[in-house]
Amino acid sequence: MTYRAGVVGAAGFAGIELVRLLLRHPEFDLALATSDALAGTPIAQAYPAFSGVTDLAFSTHEDADFSACDVVFLAVPHKAAMGVAPALIASGVTVVDLSADFRLKDPAVYEQWYAPHTATDLLATAAFGLPELTGEELAAAAARRAAGEAVLVGCAGCYPTATSLAAAPAIRAGLVDAVAPVVADAISGVTGAGKKATERTHFCFANENAEAYGVGTHRHTPEIEQILGLGGRLVFTPHLAPLNRGLLSTVTLPMAPGAKTTTEELVALYRDFYAESPLVTVMDAGVQPRTASVAGTVRAQVGVVAHPAGVIVATGAIDNLGKGAAGQAVQCANIVFGLPETCGLEEIANPV
Repeated sequence: MTYRAGVVGAAGFAGIELVRLLLRHPEFDLALATSDALAGTPIAQAYPAFSGVTDLAFSTHEDADFSACDVVFLAVPHKAAMGVAPALIASGVTVVDLSADFRLKDPAVYEQWYAPHTATDLLATAAFGLPELTGEELAAAAARRAAGEAVLVGCAGCYPTATSLAAAPAIRAGLVDAVAPVVADAISGVTGAGKKATERTHFCFANENAEAYGVGTHRHTPEIEQILGLGGRLVFTPHLAPLNRGLLSTVTLPMAPGAKTTTEELVALYRDFYAESPLVTVMDAGVQPRTASVAGTVRAQVGVVAHPAGVIVATGAIDNLGKGAAGQAVQCANIVFGLPETCGLEEIANPV
């Protein structure tokens, strides 16, 4: 069975990546792609990579008829999705949201970092979309959809995905101190900042430069804390690097009192943890993840080391537009629609 799909906000970096993935997906048929700014423009004109692939043109959000869609992906800014999702759900359309609007479980926390939440009823029922760590939520959503209910998935952000995939196995195994701070330093490519250029992301400022930003104030902090159960103990510092796409997170985890482990034991622990996760590769001892090795895919690479200072250093590499955004959204949709989670997803990066 083929499912009709729509993308709201399809002209942005995450949105156009969704278009790319859905056009080649064997079970999802891309029916609508909206962009108010580019309404009426053929997708192949705005993005020539699609020349000869599709004749579909962008439509306005207002003119798009989503009632015929089985699933709609929201690739819109934070605070916009909660204004769009309720009507779609009410009309029986399943929604997969790439923004932060349906990630944080506590509306008070969302308000602290973003704005008052206007769709708290949906927030309470939304499944969190990080399949390797919240598979039970997605399985429950899949069961509800199979029973005829329109469901909502709030996909994890790019920094939370790489950081949490790196840290979760050690934390859930009880190897990490339950009181001490956890430090995460992450580096992202420029596409993570969105399509609109700023003084930080303009080529002349981003090229040949690396800098930290949002130090102590980045809005992904509470999301990572929620996933990992860190309760205000996360020191998260993001950095911008002159890459188009790619994200690397290095997490320093203080070991619990009395905990002892080796790198080889950690690698074995991590491989057991991700044994049923086809899109996560745990690197051999002494081998570290590389962003170039996952670019253009929905794969994640994870590395882990037992440091002699009594800490665990875990690293995670993803493509910020792939596993960090559009690809993860399709992975979640696959699960919700009862498809293999790797269906239609590229698993091998360009080797050079």
